[in-house]
Amino acid sequence: MERRQRRKKKHGLRRIAVLIVIAVSFLYSQYWWIAPQEATFTSAALPAAFDGLRIVQVSDLHGKEFGKDSVSLLKAVAAQKPDIIAITGDLVDLKTDRAMLPPLLTGLVDIAPTYFVTGNHEWTLRRELPALLEEIRSHGVTVLENEYLILERDGAEIALCGIHDPNGRADQKTPQALYAEVPEGLFTLLLAHRNEHREDYLEYDLTLVGHAHGGIVRLPFTDGLVDTQMNWFPSYTSGFYELESGATLFVSRGLGETPRFGFRLFNRPHLPVLVLKAGRA
Repeated sequence: MERRQRRKKKHGLRRIAVLIVIAVSFLYSQYWWIAPQEATFTSAALPAAFDGLRIVQVSDLHGKEFGKDSVSLLKAVAAQKPDIIAITGDLVDLKTDRAMLPPLLTGLVDIAPTYFVTGNHEWTLRRELPALLEEIRSHGVTVLENEYLILERDGAEIALCGIHDPNGRADQKTPQALYAEVPEGLFTLLLAHRNEHREDYLEYDLTLVGHAHGGIVRLPFTDGLVDTQMNWFPSYTSGFYELESGATLFVSRGLGETPRFGFRLFNRPHLPVLVLKAGRA
């Protein structure tokens, strides 16, 4: 009898140990296992020369390092064979040790041309922001400050546009004013940060944003539990959305954790890989 009780106790302890290992492994995966997601965007406005263009989106990192010198993140990005890399804001925040930036940014630039726009947390740095932007540029990253540039491929052109976060200067150029500067007839790809400012993106063919962190906790049949403004059951938090104008929005769930919540659940770090296709959707 006593032996049976001891055996039962041992089996019970083993089960508990197994459950603890499973729980710890699961929580670890939610923080550190990067989830690449390849998504195809097809547009009749895209020149044939840009068919197959691969864009890796890095969003909402918040200073997080995946391995020493961000080696795990860099390996994950390189594995996607991007033609360009888009950093869509909240690369750092007030708590970030910016010593993580040089190896990360130089590593990204070594993989592919890299472009950056600010998020709301960059603007919380206030007077330090100009120095941060200069540091980002010094590592070879192109910072887009309410401006566009022309990408060329086999004689064809598209417009790559980038806007500051609305936390920026009150008198800054609007996304609509920027769009008006782009030569007519070009496919327009906009890098922004805020998922909720959809009315600003109606004229662009495709806009890449982040900010929502996937709703922090991803539950079945929802678009996330809560957004960064503490709104319950938000929308527009992950993947493609067609806007009322026919324009398309793509939302990254981000790689890091928000300073407010500090965790994510059923919502692994997101590394979108957008593949552009020429033709009718």
